[in-house]
Amino acid sequence: MIAPIEIENKEFKKVLRGYKEEEVDEFLDLVKEDYEQLYRENAELKEKVRLYQDQINKYENIEETLNATLITAQRAAEDTCNAANKKARIIVEEADLKARQVIEQANNSVIEIRKEYDLMVKEFKVFRNKFKSLLEDEIKSIDEIFYNVDENPSGFENTMMYNLQNEVAVSSLD
Repeated sequence: MIAPIEIENKEFKKVLRGYKEEEVDEFLDLVKEDYEQLYRENAELKEKVRLYQDQINKYENIEETLNATLITAQRAAEDTCNAANKKARIIVEEADLKARQVIEQANNSVIEIRKEYDLMVKEFKVFRNKFKSLLEDEIKSIDEIFYNVDENPSGFENTMMYNLQNEVAVSSLD
């Protein structure tokens, strides 16, 4: 690019039938002034473009930082969500296992109580049968002892005397 000073210092060779030197000098002065103005405007515009480019670079850096931050935040959110879901699954599995254990213990307790109940019922039936048999034996003994009370009132006295004598005899042996 030609500098304005080069326009001002430009010397043309003189020829016999050339242009008027004053008109050429005036025109060159006008061209030089316009060119100086355009040159300054161009320099100012280049400086503005450089400033704008710096701002664009800043904004691009900010954009990259924001994108990186957003990606990091998304990953952190996903990681947190995954961890929470995993923990929730573990809690549910543990609760399920605990519930199964409690149910199994309850079932075992019911089975044990049922066995004890059945055993007690069986023992009660045995006791009842033995007690019934004992009572029946005692009733037979009473009937044998007092068999003739209804028919012969003096037989009752004889029976009582006989039983007392037997008891005395048995106790003297001891």
